[in-house]
Amino acid sequence: MLELKNIDVVFRQKKEEIRAVSDVSLTINKGDVFGIVGYSGAGKSTLVRVINLLQRPTGGEVIFQGKNLLSLTPRQLREERKKIGMIFQHFHLMMARTVYENVDFSLKYTSLSKKQRDEKVLALLELVGLSDKKETYPSQLSGGQKQRVAIARALANDPEILLCDEATSALDPKTTQQILALLKSLNQKLGVTIVLITHEMQVVKEICNRVAVMENGQVIEQNSLIHIFSRPQQALTKDFIRTATHTDKALETILQHPSLAKPDQQSELVELSYLGESASEPLIAQLYSKFQVETNILYGNIEFLQQVPFGTLIVVLKGQRTQRQKAVAYLKEQQVTVTMLRRDTASEPALLKSIGGG
Repeated sequence: MLELKNIDVVFRQKKEEIRAVSDVSLTINKGDVFGIVGYSGAGKSTLVRVINLLQRPTGGEVIFQGKNLLSLTPRQLREERKKIGMIFQHFHLMMARTVYENVDFSLKYTSLSKKQRDEKVLALLELVGLSDKKETYPSQLSGGQKQRVAIARALANDPEILLCDEATSALDPKTTQQILALLKSLNQKLGVTIVLITHEMQVVKEICNRVAVMENGQVIEQNSLIHIFSRPQQALTKDFIRTATHTDKALETILQHPSLAKPDQQSELVELSYLGESASEPLIAQLYSKFQVETNILYGNIEFLQQVPFGTLIVVLKGQRTQRQKAVAYLKEQQVTVTMLRRDTASEPALLKSIGGG
């Protein structure tokens, strides 16, 4: 449906060149909820503006439904842009117009009759849950309600794809969940493809089926949501996931505990991540029966990614070194990712070292 090929965006300021996006290639399929995640300055917002050519790339191609947007005339590009809706972090509503008028404005230059426009606006407000707010002005709305108006306006021309640039960043956690649930519902009901730009992996985790991670203008990793969470390859991706699963905060608390601050020869601190069928297996109990390795669970979390269970545990493995090694090898055979969070010798500092996978 949408393909970005070798996209470069270079800004020139006096004698300085700033490469905001460097050789990025992405394929977004019809019906995807595609997340592009990265910290501020990663280039993700610049990249999403390339999709509808609000930002023309310095190099590369933008192929939308088989057409290279860069080769279109201004008139042809205007027609294609109608198929690409966009919502922003700060809503961009017209404060002097009512909710109804904000949505209706997008239909001003269409061929629809006044009656048809009225029916469509009311249907869109019903869709986003704002039927009772049509005569209200934006200043009288909450942040979540303003974003719902922006979503209704973006849907007015029946877009094939909806670009969401940090659409939940200005919202509180509860409202964020409500807006994400609405976007997921629109994706399922209308079949609209969604590209979601965010700096929060927690947001990606909620509704995306595919993910690209950006750093310094480049896509450093991309895959399905499940693959990204279960087999992250890059350090930044792992950092995002640990934040989204709250593992980093749990580990910080654990390492501050006096009894865990100093390792001994018989124990080590380990993080276990498991997906799918492994989540329902009694693996922890089997470590003692098979290898005489005791397991003390310090933190545990399980959630569902695309209806697939994904779990994280922080545990202390205690037993003879050779037996612990056998236990870790067994876990890897069961498709559990094992990360050693601390060496088992007192002379070495606490550290993160991934040793597992499968």
